[in-house]
Amino acid sequence: MPGVLVVEAIAQAGGTLLLPEVPDRDKLMIMFTSIERAKFRRPVTPGDQLRIEIDVLNWKPRRAKMQGRALVDGKLACEATVMCQLIPKAAQEKAAEPAAATAEATGAVSGE
Repeated sequence: MPGVLVVEAIAQAGGTLLLPEVPDRDKLMIMFTSIERAKFRRPVTPGDQLRIEIDVLNWKPRRAKMQGRALVDGKLACEATVMCQLIPKAAQEKAAEPAAATAEATGAVSGE
């Protein structure tokens, strides 16, 4: 399993851990903002069972910092600190609209 996917799994596990604690979660989206101190200790190969552990280091109303560890057979395979921010879904949709309009104007969407 590529290391970038292990870090992605850490980030998603952290988001899954935090989202139930957000009262207005149906109106928000988690956006990961940074990855720090990612270290890869051993490869993750097919058949390995990956155990992900998350420690919340800092939790504020709209952002969080988490330390994640991925273990295989109790041995550290990867560790990373990830940060995320909660943003309104409407703001995310508005930000995506200009990109879609640009893609349509250049023919990227239709394949022209």
